[in-house]
Amino acid sequence: MFLEWQVENEEDGLLLRTFLRSKHISKQLLTAVKFSADGKIEVNRTEQNVLYQVQTGDNVRLTFPTEQQNERLLAEYTKLEVIFEDDFLLIINKPAGMASIPSQYHPSGSVANFVKGHYEAQGLTSAIHIVTRLDRDTSGLMLIAKNRFAHARLSTFLQQGLLKRRYQALTSGILQEEAGSIEAPIGRKEVSIMERFVTPEGKYAKTNYEVLKRYRGFDHVAIQLETGRTHQIRVHFSYIGHPLIGDDMYGGDTSMLQRQALHSCHLHLVHPVTEEYMAFDLALPDDLEEIIQKSE
Repeated sequence: MFLEWQVENEEDGLLLRTFLRSKHISKQLLTAVKFSADGKIEVNRTEQNVLYQVQTGDNVRLTFPTEQQNERLLAEYTKLEVIFEDDFLLIINKPAGMASIPSQYHPSGSVANFVKGHYEAQGLTSAIHIVTRLDRDTSGLMLIAKNRFAHARLSTFLQQGLLKRRYQALTSGILQEEAGSIEAPIGRKEVSIMERFVTPEGKYAKTNYEVLKRYRGFDHVAIQLETGRTHQIRVHFSYIGHPLIGDDMYGGDTSMLQRQALHSCHLHLVHPVTEEYMAFDLALPDDLEEIIQKSE
């Protein structure tokens, strides 16, 4: 995989390393290219040192080195629901019940396992770079970068607000306000490796919400995160007394649903290479839609 550029008039005379840095190629990636067996920096199809001075009209090509894969990660094969894919991005609809990454006691059946199998079926050797991780029982849009250059740029976009996610949830009870924000710091409970809670010692977290429709016993809510703490939505709504339906870890009623009623329904971002604006939307999955239809 490679990136290619044409040197413009205003870039004439720049050192090659300066030119590449202006294209968001990090020092670390340049070092990896220089010291790898198959990475290359070429000008007009000839390999060049980074101290070369580029000239107007030069064709500059950077070939990415082969990424080192996690050999312990098992490649598994299933039909992923691919929403979008190109050389740099993979966006899938993750079903509820599938973990994002394997764990010590569950080394298989995760998104990472199936993405590795998906790559191998295409002859790709990329490492797995999950950008927007979802909890096992959360469904919906999930973004994966197909190389570390794309991952680094997307991480920067996330910090700059150029990559955003929206969720929909079914929250128990009737929220006092139809729209608002929950600001409360979140930390990990010492007695659990998984469970989080609101604590003054935790990290700042903010969740914005708007009620889409009210039903008997629950609200259908749209959610926009300002921060991305583990279990943030689940913890925040439990904290204000309205845990997500089905979320037994945080006090949700499981009589209607056996998983938290949370769905990643929208994703928008700037493409890491073309810088094109992209937006994706997903309807609610059948299990959440069924609860709503039965309540209407």
